[in-house]
Amino acid sequence: MKKILTEINGVPIRRNFVENLPYNPNLKKLINGKRKAGILGEVIFWKLVRVKTFHNIDFDRQRIIGNYIVDFYVKTLGLIIEIDGSSHDEKQDYDEVRQEYLESLGLKIFRITEFDIRNNLSIVMKDLENFIVTHYKY
Repeated sequence: MKKILTEINGVPIRRNFVENLPYNPNLKKLINGKRKAGILGEVIFWKLVRVKTFHNIDFDRQRIIGNYIVDFYVKTLGLIIEIDGSSHDEKQDYDEVRQEYLESLGLKIFRITEFDIRNNLSIVMKDLENFIVTHYKY
């Protein structure tokens, strides 16, 4: 029986911890550079979710999974949050292969655009709530 992680708008949310995820330690040296780059959308999102401020859910920033670094990861849900900026415009094929691989591990991916974080933040956070409720309700 899976445990309840939290509640969102009165809906119990079940834990969905995905175990034994692959990890490439060679990518660790890239993480600090990515964090220091301070992509505005990531910084804004991080300020809203860090230290369990979003429904008491613990988010990790810049997490290595396999040969990829994901923007945000919720271990207790097996949920990746990706913020797509202009750098993704020319990388649809790469993103598709990456997403298929991550989903093959049993992970779910919630994508948001940098534009929406900057301009529609309340809608983004409501969409994230709805995504979590849809995929993880108890």
